[in-house]
Amino acid sequence: MYITVKQAAEKWGISDRRVRILCSEGKISGAMREGRSWMIPENAKKPQDGRFKATESLLSAIDRKKMELDFRRPLTAGELERLTEEFIVEYTYNSNAIEGNTLTLRETDMVLRGLTIDRKPLKDHMEAVGHKEAFDFVRDLVKDQVPLSENIIRQIHYLVLADKREDRGVYRRVPVRIMGAKHEPVQPYLIQPMMEQLLQAYRKSEEHIIPQLARFHIEFEGIHPFIDGNGRTGRLLVNLELMKAGYPPIDIKFTDRITYYNAFDEYYAKHNLGAMEKLFAGYVNARLDSYLMILEE
Repeated sequence: MYITVKQAAEKWGISDRRVRILCSEGKISGAMREGRSWMIPENAKKPQDGRFKATESLLSAIDRKKMELDFRRPLTAGELERLTEEFIVEYTYNSNAIEGNTLTLRETDMVLRGLTIDRKPLKDHMEAVGHKEAFDFVRDLVKDQVPLSENIIRQIHYLVLADKREDRGVYRRVPVRIMGAKHEPVQPYLIQPMMEQLLQAYRKSEEHIIPQLARFHIEFEGIHPFIDGNGRTGRLLVNLELMKAGYPPIDIKFTDRITYYNAFDEYYAKHNLGAMEKLFAGYVNARLDSYLMILEE
């Protein structure tokens, strides 16, 4: 005789979610998976709770939650739509606002629905639409598991920089400075070889994906390959690689921009990756919680 996850949860006094995790980790003897459900022997004993609690590292928690999300796959079209519909608007708003776009969250939503906001620059409208198109392109790349390359980076940038046609997808040809930053971007003649080195190092890295992408993002922004749109493009690249690896995309909030900027300075002034890694991990962890809560409903 077998019982359901819900019945086991009630019997053992734990959550349905925890029972599914224990099943996926092989800790419930005799549990069998049928489609997207688990069947548990009626006489199965409740496993001892061997979870890390206060001492569990954030990366360990992320790995555990991703394992549960993987168990829920493949997600239905309705589930995917619910998980992404609000995210796209908020992500477009925040990523553009960090770079100085003046549209509010509500105005961004309206622009993405095809409306024009009175007394707001055309540039701000174009940036919102361009970012949305770039994210849609990234989602297509994820479906096909397209490897990251300079060509892909240029294509994403081409869509992001909707208001500057001559500079779209083209490496800059003049020196630049980032106001207030402790790092000076490389000279134009070094961009091509530095980008090649960055991609090669990324492909060879065996780090956990969170520190791996934190390092990649900082180095990409440090090269600053384009005359404009580097931040938006860089954050899209992070989400491209997160989603390809099965993680949810993240949205660095405009309200966290100072923490975000300081993470760059920590790396270039003190060789400390921890600040950006912590920021990324916090966002990924929160997004996993959100996904799992919605799917639980």
